[in-house]
Amino acid sequence: MEINDVIYGQHHIDKVLEELIKSAPVQRLKGIYQGGASFLVNRKWDVTRYEHSIGVMLLIKKLGGTIEEQIAGLLHDVSHTAFSHVIDVVFENEAEDYHENIFQQVIVHSEIPGILEKHGYDAEELLSDDTRWTLLEQPAPELCADRTDYTLRDMYRYGHISLSEAQTFLDHLIVRNGRMFPDGIEAAEWFVRVYYMEVIDFFLNPVNVYGYEYLAQTLKAALQHNVISAEDLLKTDQEVLDILHASKNKEVLSLLKHIHPRIQVKEDNIQYDFHQKKKMRLIDPSIFHHDEWVKASAVSENVRKMGEAAYQKAKKGVYIKVLHH
Repeated sequence: MEINDVIYGQHHIDKVLEELIKSAPVQRLKGIYQGGASFLVNRKWDVTRYEHSIGVMLLIKKLGGTIEEQIAGLLHDVSHTAFSHVIDVVFENEAEDYHENIFQQVIVHSEIPGILEKHGYDAEELLSDDTRWTLLEQPAPELCADRTDYTLRDMYRYGHISLSEAQTFLDHLIVRNGRMFPDGIEAAEWFVRVYYMEVIDFFLNPVNVYGYEYLAQTLKAALQHNVISAEDLLKTDQEVLDILHASKNKEVLSLLKHIHPRIQVKEDNIQYDFHQKKKMRLIDPSIFHHDEWVKASAVSENVRKMGEAAYQKAKKGVYIKVLHH
C-alpha cells in the first residue's frame, strides 16, 4: 500500500500496517480532532488524530525504526476519547493521560490483537510497555516522534511554518541509541521556537482555552445528567455532539450554545471570567556539542530564554475575559 502524507511524502507500507490503518479503531481517529475543542471555535484548526497517527508512523519509518515501533506509533492514540484532552479537564486529570489509562481495554476489545496475531505479532508484547519505543516516546524535554509530528503538522497547517522549513528540520534529525536528536544547535533552536508556538501560542490561545473550558463544562453536565456515558466518549467528536444536541437537557443545550467560531475573548489578568492551566510542556533537546551530549539550553541563550518564558507562562496559566459569547 502506498500512503501519501503532506509532510513526509509518499511511502510504501507493510501489509500489517495497511490492515491496522483500515481497522475501525484507527479509522475512528478521522473523527477525533487533535486540538480538543479547537475545531469548534475555529474551523481552520482541523488536524485530526488520524493524520497525526499516520505521521508518527511515517516519521518512525523515516528514522529507521522497526515495523514493531511503526505499529506502536500508528496505534499510540487509538484510545483518545472524543475531544482528546478536553476529557482530562472533565475528569480533573492533571497528568492529561486519561487516554493512556484506558489504552489496554480499548485495544483488547477491538480487532487489533487479531490483525497483529495474523501477521505474527503479539499485541500484549507490542503494546503493553511504550517505554520500549524510544523513537516514539521520550519524557520531556527531549524530542520524540509523537511530539515532533504534532508540532510540525499543526504549525504547518495553521500557517506558522512552511513545508520546506519542516522538511529541512527533518533532514537535521539524527538517531543515536534508538533516540532522535537535532544534529546541532541551529536545528535545536528552530524546533524549540516552533514547539513553543504550538504549546503556548496555540494550546494557550485565549479562543482555544475558552473552547476547552465551555466544552468541559458541557461534557461534565452531560455526564452528570446521564445524557452521555463514559462509553460514549469512545465515539467520534461529531457523534458525541449529535447526542448532546439531541438531548432535551436545558443545562447541556445552554452550555453548547456558547461554543462557536464567533466567540470573542481576550486575556485579562485582572477582570477575568475564568482561569485555566495546562500540563507544563517544555522542550530542551540534547545535542552533541564539543564531543559531549549537552542540553541545548546549556549552549544556547536563546533556548534558555524561550524555556524560561514558556515556563512562566504555563505556570501562570491563562486568564480569560469573555467579550462576546
